[in-house]
Amino acid sequence: MNITIIAPGAQGDVRPYVALGKGLHEAGHAVRVATHENFASLVAGCGLAFATLHGDMEALMRDEAVGDALAKNNLLAQFSLMKKKLVVLNEQWMRDCLDACQDADVVVGGFGGLVAGQPVAEKLGLPFVQAWMVPFMPTRALPAVSFPMLRNWLGGRLNRPSHVLGWRWMAWPMQRASVDLARRSVLGLPPAPRPDGPMAYFEKRTWPVLNAFSEHVVPRPADWAAHLHVTGYWFLDPPPDWQPPAALVEFLRTGPPPVYVGFGSMSHGDPQAATRRVLEALRISGQRGILLSGWGGMSGADLPDSVYMIDSVPHSWLFPQVAAVVHHGGAGTTAAGLRAGKPTLCVPFISLDQNFWGWRVADLGVGLPPISSNRLTAEKLAQAITTAVNDSGMGQRAVALGAKIRAEDGVRRAVEILGKL
Repeated sequence: MNITIIAPGAQGDVRPYVALGKGLHEAGHAVRVATHENFASLVAGCGLAFATLHGDMEALMRDEAVGDALAKNNLLAQFSLMKKKLVVLNEQWMRDCLDACQDADVVVGGFGGLVAGQPVAEKLGLPFVQAWMVPFMPTRALPAVSFPMLRNWLGGRLNRPSHVLGWRWMAWPMQRASVDLARRSVLGLPPAPRPDGPMAYFEKRTWPVLNAFSEHVVPRPADWAAHLHVTGYWFLDPPPDWQPPAALVEFLRTGPPPVYVGFGSMSHGDPQAATRRVLEALRISGQRGILLSGWGGMSGADLPDSVYMIDSVPHSWLFPQVAAVVHHGGAGTTAAGLRAGKPTLCVPFISLDQNFWGWRVADLGVGLPPISSNRLTAEKLAQAITTAVNDSGMGQRAVALGAKIRAEDGVRRAVEILGKL
């Protein structure tokens, strides 16, 4: 088959889809990944064809207005801002997807693929396979990822309605105007059906839906239809010839396991202040640390000898060597930390899936309750780090969960499912 995967987003958003593409390619399928130019070498390095999705998500996350909305961790402000940004992006992405799907037999995508790729699949008469990094499909077992606080309310009776609220009244309205404009101007299609937009396209279709997380982290809901699959995570490990920086290897060798602290693509309104807060927390807790600067721009000025800062490093190599992981709660970083069997603390910046994963690791007993980025203090972070490093029960549960996740092969399972189309 010729398969086009639509994968906009940041590093943690894109890598799982590239992992899926690599697995499909190794199974004999022709795979094209439509994503941003900064991932072109990653895609090509896995033997996959690359197609351009215009726009720079790194630049978007560095935008001052975006950084301000993230710093406040205000869901409505974040949605309002993204709605404005997507007016231009969605039209361009739909044109890009149309180009990328011309010779495709199947189109695969998650949220970004859904709003830009599904209309293209509709126009071309192609199957669109939804591929989610979070439990997106409605269920009574779990609330929508935007509302993890509802999971225990009224015995869970608000769970399924929260999915309707999250999609019909929040996520889809953020996209609707720009998607309908692009459907008309790029594809000559009528507006997407109300009130569910592109999701209405799937109501009478049973193409497989792939959920790329572990059943040991999010058990498959009993009320999901048979074509909704939980495959396990899609990990993209570094190539066999990858070598870590010698200075990092030496740092790890010459002391006890450090605590990893990194917030991925999340922008800090004041990176110097954020770095000082993290350094103070490590000092109070008496722990060594590895800080990931990432796109967030955390400053490495005047670091003590007990702290090492690096721009990027494969989680699959680093996380097994640390004592605990502190991060923003993105799906990919959460998965990597759980796979490594390490206690987790999530510091959510965006009120979407980051809070969900934060509470999920806490409910599983393998991490601490999340601390919102706008409420994080050095003292709170130090207390959480101390607990994560020293709570033996939490550590044992994390190790056991990691072993279960490592025993899964989510990519292989997804490839098997897609191969039956």
